[in-house]
Amino acid sequence: MKQRIVTGVIAGIVFITLLVLGGYWYAGLIVLLSIIGFREYMQMNGYTKYKLTAVVGLISLLYLTVPWEAFGGSLPVSLTAIIWLTMFVLLFITVASKNTITIDQVSVILLGVIYIGFGFNYMIASRLMEHGLFWSIVVFVCIWASDSGAYFVGSKLGKHLLWPQISPKKSIEGAVGGVVISMIAALGFALYAPDLLGFGRALVLGFVIAVVGQVGDLIQSAYKRVKGIKDTGTLLPGHGGVLDRMDSWLIVFPFIHWLGILTH
Repeated sequence: MKQRIVTGVIAGIVFITLLVLGGYWYAGLIVLLSIIGFREYMQMNGYTKYKLTAVVGLISLLYLTVPWEAFGGSLPVSLTAIIWLTMFVLLFITVASKNTITIDQVSVILLGVIYIGFGFNYMIASRLMEHGLFWSIVVFVCIWASDSGAYFVGSKLGKHLLWPQISPKKSIEGAVGGVVISMIAALGFALYAPDLLGFGRALVLGFVIAVVGQVGDLIQSAYKRVKGIKDTGTLLPGHGGVLDRMDSWLIVFPFIHWLGILTH
């Protein structure tokens, strides 16, 4: 427990510091985390020996994650095009390898590129938008509030299991508690900056972040259960890997952007 607390505090301080600094500092951290997360994903699926497909996946991941235009770069093709090109190259590898590398294997790699690449891309995009620090902190705090609320409410009041086949310790009471605490946290930001976040939108934002974040957590739990592993990695002693700690983030950030509820 001591190791878990110390690791969490140090990691939290580093992350929040770079989030506040923004720019290249935060973007660099997120890109690094995306690379580590993709490596965990490949190892979790046992694909580390497929070096060519791993390189193709990593290049595509970086293309999706790095905010090229924000830092003076240019995108020769759209994100949709890069996903299609990645699919094409991976499928061609199955042909060139004479099915030594199968379509099932490259399909999993493409899924990982989309899942991890878009998730981290929208974390950077949130920080780069107008009032990006405020919005990023709102989202992160609501995610953490949901996680903490679900844990503590579930520990004290949990009686009805939410999804025992996937996550045997999560309860319906805990899930509801997480949603309520997230909405309360969002209302706190509405009180702090009513010109940026109205009360009605705060309630919607807190609700969506909590529900979608819990779904993201269940997605990763289901995946680990299929693979028979406890953690996706060992980057953070006592906490697991990048995908363990950021499973909610990867789903929440793209989702709320597509809903358009971060900005007026």
